[in-house]
Amino acid sequence: MSDLSARFTQAAQDVQQLPKRPANDALLKLYALYKQATVGDVSGARPGVLDMAGRLKYDAWTKLKGTPAEQAMADYIAFVDQLKAAA
Repeated sequence: MSDLSARFTQAAQDVQQLPKRPANDALLKLYALYKQATVGDVSGARPGVLDMAGRLKYDAWTKLKGTPAEQAMADYIAFVDQLKAAA
């Protein structure tokens, strides 16, 4: 496992241990960065109008389309560090 992958895995664990739940915008950013890093570009149809949470997640992930996995991992780690510093 590379150093970046190890730090990414640790950041994913650290975010679960934050003392308070991040704001919804932060949660969407975390979701999108995590999915881009682990799955790659979004695929499939956008969820229907009745699935607002699904649409918000899909839209956040779509904004990262084309971002390499390594960059998404680095951005995720940096964002988790910001959340930990603010907590």
